[in-house]
Amino acid sequence: MILVMAADLRVVFIKLADRLHNMQTLKYLSPVKQRENAKETLEVYAPLAERLGMGEIKGQLEDLAFPFLYPEEFTKLQKDSQNFYKSAEKYIQDFKSELLRLLLSKHIAAKIDARRKHLYSLWCKLQRPEIDGDLHKIHDLFAARVLVSTVEDCYLALGAIHGAWHPVPYLGVSDFIANPKPNGYRSIHTKVFGPAGHIVEIQIRTHLMHEEAEMGLAAHWQYSEIKSKGKSPFASENKLPWVKQLVSWQKEMTDSQEYLDALKFDALQHRNLVFSPIGDVYDLPRGATPIDYAYAVHTKLGHQAAGAKVNGKMVPLNHKLVNGDVVEIIIDRKRLKPNPDWLDFVITTTARREIMKILKT
Repeated sequence: MILVMAADLRVVFIKLADRLHNMQTLKYLSPVKQRENAKETLEVYAPLAERLGMGEIKGQLEDLAFPFLYPEEFTKLQKDSQNFYKSAEKYIQDFKSELLRLLLSKHIAAKIDARRKHLYSLWCKLQRPEIDGDLHKIHDLFAARVLVSTVEDCYLALGAIHGAWHPVPYLGVSDFIANPKPNGYRSIHTKVFGPAGHIVEIQIRTHLMHEEAEMGLAAHWQYSEIKSKGKSPFASENKLPWVKQLVSWQKEMTDSQEYLDALKFDALQHRNLVFSPIGDVYDLPRGATPIDYAYAVHTKLGHQAAGAKVNGKMVPLNHKLVNGDVVEIIIDRKRLKPNPDWLDFVITTTARREIMKILKT
């Protein structure tokens, strides 16, 4: 599937559609098959949909797998969150009217809808140490989506919103238009103190960005654009370098378990964007370290790494990078080979393979 996907992404769209249909009828299978399918869906198919930017399909697949893989947690969360969802929905519907009036008064033509957080996504967020299972700390059970025509209108809307409601300082603004996510997702996210002091998440994007966020590379406008230029449908070209990387690994790896691990724990892992000191952007899986970053930049930089600074401060080489970090590698030009101990903490397949290659020789 991965090999064919590199040439024509319609293959994986059909596989995702097939998996979605299978998950909708999972109740008719045996309990063993239910768990198998649900696990595979959460580990491979949902992350694959996310990497292709297909947010709506990802959310549906996760929510369908959730009750079969974690039945007790699903039942408890469904019960606990019911009242929270109900009050959040009423609040966001009232807030939408105020938001629309504000934007109209600023002559910004916008469509506003509300997005309900998927249950599995909510459960994952509740596992974070800073949330610690407290539903009161979740501010995006419902988010208001502002859809406008142009990028300029996105920033005008942001200015108008911040003029009417104070942004929450410690939560900040995430500008995924200036810095898109690795899967191409673009939007501005801000959290403000809304009416009655409740914290509200607002997402601002153009109509095209919204279609791309929901359907990713299967978005209608993207398909039409490729078709009109006479290109082979959805050929990965330069838009999906990670697909080509998977093909390259597949040719090099003889062990299928090693390939599956590379797929699950590297290519389909949650991604972070980190920056070089001159602003180059690198897309790394969650949990990646400065050594993983060094090998992503260049093999030689990896071999010669002697230290690292993250956001201007010295950190150990096994430090876990987070989204938005600026990483600087301090090199030792006399060093010609990597430290074998790095294999204890590097997580990217590229870093691991380059280190192993040198150690074997």
